[in-house]
Amino acid sequence: MYEQIDAHILRNIKIDEAALEEIHGRLRSKKIKKKTFLLQQGEICDFEAYVVRGCLKIYYLDANGEEAILFFAVEDWWLGDIASFSTQEPTLLFIEALEDSELLLINRADKMYLYEAIPQLERMFRFMIQRAYVVLQNRFFATITQPAEERYLDFLKRYPTIPQRVPQHQIAAYLGISPEFLSKIRAKLAHR
Repeated sequence: MYEQIDAHILRNIKIDEAALEEIHGRLRSKKIKKKTFLLQQGEICDFEAYVVRGCLKIYYLDANGEEAILFFAVEDWWLGDIASFSTQEPTLLFIEALEDSELLLINRADKMYLYEAIPQLERMFRFMIQRAYVVLQNRFFATITQPAEERYLDFLKRYPTIPQRVPQHQIAAYLGISPEFLSKIRAKLAHR
């Protein structure tokens, strides 16, 4: 049950078996069905989740009530709402399963405990947050500087498995374009 997350942790930090067992004791397994919410707007996010199996989307609703997808999370990714998790204020986000999914959750209190008990773990999460910030910053710059076709090609390059798992209208919501415009881009690329 823990082999995947153990491999993930050991790729990032060096810890012994006792430390891994300590982490296991703080994780809670959760299975959720497709179209089930892990988090909804207005709730407080008191967890971070590691995706063992499945695909989820993290999004908010724009002023028109349309989904604006921030990212997709698949196997070996962490997800949650870092703002709500850190401040313990209600989230603006939704986290919804796009496939039947299996997760390992850690709550805020247990994560803080593990930071004290296993200082290397805090270092691992700090690096993860830095990488996530770089990805978000690059995405922000791409959104304001790149045409939609370039953003789509970059999405395909960075996340080659996601297009087979996620409907095209959701990829369009991630890219900030209409599904019709994405269809035109795909048709144009197919003719090249």
